[in-house]
Amino acid sequence: MKQLIENWFRLSDHGTTMQKELIAGITSFFTISYIIIVNPLILADAGIPYYGALIATILVSIISCIFIGIYANAPIILSPGMGVNAFFTYTIVQGMGLTWQEGLGAVVMAGILFCIAAFTPIKSLLSRSVPESLKHGITVGIGLFLAFIGLQKAGIVEKSPDTFVKLGDLSEPSTLLALVGFLICLTLFVKKVKGGFILSVIFITLLAYIFGHTPAPREMSEESALILFSADLSSWMTANFWIASFSLALILIVENMGLLHGMLPDTSKFDRSFQSSAFSSVVSGFFGTSPTISTAESASGIAEGGRTGLTAVIAGLLFILSIFIIPVLTGIPDAAIAPILIIIGGVMMQSIQHIPLDDFTESFPAFMIIALIPLTYSIVDGLAFGFIVYPIIKIAVGQFNQVPRTMYVMASLFILNFVFHFYM
Repeated sequence: MKQLIENWFRLSDHGTTMQKELIAGITSFFTISYIIIVNPLILADAGIPYYGALIATILVSIISCIFIGIYANAPIILSPGMGVNAFFTYTIVQGMGLTWQEGLGAVVMAGILFCIAAFTPIKSLLSRSVPESLKHGITVGIGLFLAFIGLQKAGIVEKSPDTFVKLGDLSEPSTLLALVGFLICLTLFVKKVKGGFILSVIFITLLAYIFGHTPAPREMSEESALILFSADLSSWMTANFWIASFSLALILIVENMGLLHGMLPDTSKFDRSFQSSAFSSVVSGFFGTSPTISTAESASGIAEGGRTGLTAVIAGLLFILSIFIIPVLTGIPDAAIAPILIIIGGVMMQSIQHIPLDDFTESFPAFMIIALIPLTYSIVDGLAFGFIVYPIIKIAVGQFNQVPRTMYVMASLFILNFVFHFYM
């Protein structure tokens, strides 16, 4: 069995071992495990039954992680995405007036459109068209976003009515716990201790339990009926259905492209990883949840040495076990997860050295992405501004012929998306 796994995932060719992949998979799972609880909470605002959405979230994560692990051999975790779930709930359902069943139908259609792009030459065309400066800007922007989320979870920064954000109360027990966790996690990371992230999560969770700061587990209800195949495509002849489908497809294509370019240790795995994400987006709609994406939290497992699809498969298997330990997962405090997100953000920041800062026409669009991903709290909105500004600044200096035609198309689509979202 061990030899079969070694051969299938080509562990030695990737300079990794089963132990490294196991640690990476466990780390990625614990870092993304919050989605099991958070995603259903957001989808519940769209009217989807909470426990139905919870089971759907787990099932689609299981299938998607195992599929990308086996098909693409990539250490990427596929799970319903934050931001995309909010777009589904607050824009497609509440904003456009679709029922949640019709919204799931739009998810299926968006996934089909995504598949058309992923399994045809459109994929390569889009990938080649994105300038390297923007790709590195996406990596840095996502890193800042993760760090910002981590700082919030830790209570180090908090919202302010005057300045939007401010320094949090460092005397709060939960914040002190996060600071202790940060020091432990950082020390283990710089000393390259294998499984350091997991060890810090376990230690801080135990401390939280001892001092009574563990979040109260949510009790399982009898309402956990599956909502499989609830997607309703009957509104396919309406304008809102197609606006929702195309907007969501654009978001999925660009966000997954940016995340994969920013995280994959081996870029030769981009095509199959992109296709895996497209396939899982279709599955999401049928299972009853907002679309999966290539999660930024995958970076935690990659930082632990994950290099192959075995990392994703292990995370997928842990999603299976999560069905039986949901109360335990809800007991992991934010203080245990926050340090990992902050450190991973710092690791991803290193990509800024590859942005040509001496060329303002290249560095400024990248800067827009870097600044606006965390400040808008949306990866796709940050991408949109960078993709729109890039051709504009090139035209302004007479370098319009250096911009791939696809970039003009993508910039136009992002502008149309803003127009439909805010003015239609």
